[in-house]
Amino acid sequence: MTGRQRLIMVLLLTASFTLAVDFSILNVAMPRIGTDLGFSLEHLQWIATSFALCAAGFTLLCGRVADLFGRKRVFIAGMALLGIGSLVGGLATNPGLLLTARVAQGLATAAVTPAALSLLTTSFPEGPLRDKALGLNGSLMAAGFTTGAILGGLLTDLLSWRWAFFLNVPIAIFVLILAPKLLTESARGNRTRLDLPGAFTVTLALLLLVFGLTTAGGKGWADPLAWGPQAAGVVLFIVFFFIEKGRVHALVPVKILRRNNIAWGNIAGILAFATETSLVFVLTLYLQQVLGYTPFEAGLTFAVLGIGTVVGGIIAPKLIGKLGNRNTIITGLTVQAAATGSLLFINTSQNSLIIVLIATFIGGVANLAAIVGFMVTATTGLPDTEQGLATGLTTMSQQIGITMGIPIMSTIIAASLLRHGNGGAPEQVLHAVLPAIGINAALCLATAAFIGLFLRKRPSTAPQ
Repeated sequence: MTGRQRLIMVLLLTASFTLAVDFSILNVAMPRIGTDLGFSLEHLQWIATSFALCAAGFTLLCGRVADLFGRKRVFIAGMALLGIGSLVGGLATNPGLLLTARVAQGLATAAVTPAALSLLTTSFPEGPLRDKALGLNGSLMAAGFTTGAILGGLLTDLLSWRWAFFLNVPIAIFVLILAPKLLTESARGNRTRLDLPGAFTVTLALLLLVFGLTTAGGKGWADPLAWGPQAAGVVLFIVFFFIEKGRVHALVPVKILRRNNIAWGNIAGILAFATETSLVFVLTLYLQQVLGYTPFEAGLTFAVLGIGTVVGGIIAPKLIGKLGNRNTIITGLTVQAAATGSLLFINTSQNSLIIVLIATFIGGVANLAAIVGFMVTATTGLPDTEQGLATGLTTMSQQIGITMGIPIMSTIIAASLLRHGNGGAPEQVLHAVLPAIGINAALCLATAAFIGLFLRKRPSTAPQ
């Protein structure tokens, strides 16, 4: 790796890590924000939902725009929007202004994440160097999600929730100063050939899907605002497929979706992100309502998971070198399933914390190995001109996985509480989280089995 490549990697990973932190940094602070700005309890979820909607809904479009109009330009524009949105959020005096800032942060995430990832993949050729870069990227993004939960509690307790926004401003300035000097603009496609019908359809489909999933997490899957938008989103995805099938300059060429490594790589990615982020949610309930931890103490417990993800990102390229992408994903998800399954032995005793710490560390290492395997698999065998599309798909998979996992686990927990009583006693909460943990482990194992059956060992460079 040359000195310039190291600087490029530091720059891009700094941006990616910052955006990953933004996913979770306000979660702990939301009650305080609601009190300070006058959010009603039922509208508090929009602080997270407005961000998730834009981050997931526009990521595929932004990835393709980066391919056509230049990744460097999209990256710089996104970081500028992040800085402005974060400044507005830190200064917000009413709910409308804060939600506007969160929308800006979500759009910045949709622009920067696929652009940064495609700049990373095109800066390093396929092989060990790219695997190493993607390993560090995956570990920092996963660690960023955990760091956000810890940092949000720390800043809210010691300073103010506003610093969760202000923190992004100097980072954005730092990136904006260095990016024009370090980054090289990518080769661009035909600037007049953006697939507007496809872009509109898939963006609306993603927005509806994410809205339905987040609504399900708060109101349950039986609510019309949960299943209705999801059903409409599925219909629009089908419409999108037929639109793309008949277009010469498609947003997502069908031939790419038919590639075995693209399809199954992204399926593995969705499930890898869904299982680990939703497990954090389940264990947060356990730590606070069963063991009696404060939000900050619970967040601090997940530092072990963060360390595990960093370790996983470091060893993943070595595993890929020895086992290959496919077997790394299978091994990672299988070990993650075993680590998650060990959590079925937790109880109301404080000694259970030892099981939680060991399981989350091992699970974090294994999950990151699977995530890096997915990223390498889903970006292999494509020309540089399509890397923005490939990384847009991987980013979309990541954000859909993060969004869908928590509502699914919430539904399982809610159903269990109905059976065992909803009084909030530690024993009742424990009996509710254990089925969710078991299903989480089963999903990991099932995904590993499907990847073993359907993902080919060597991704073909030709459409399948």
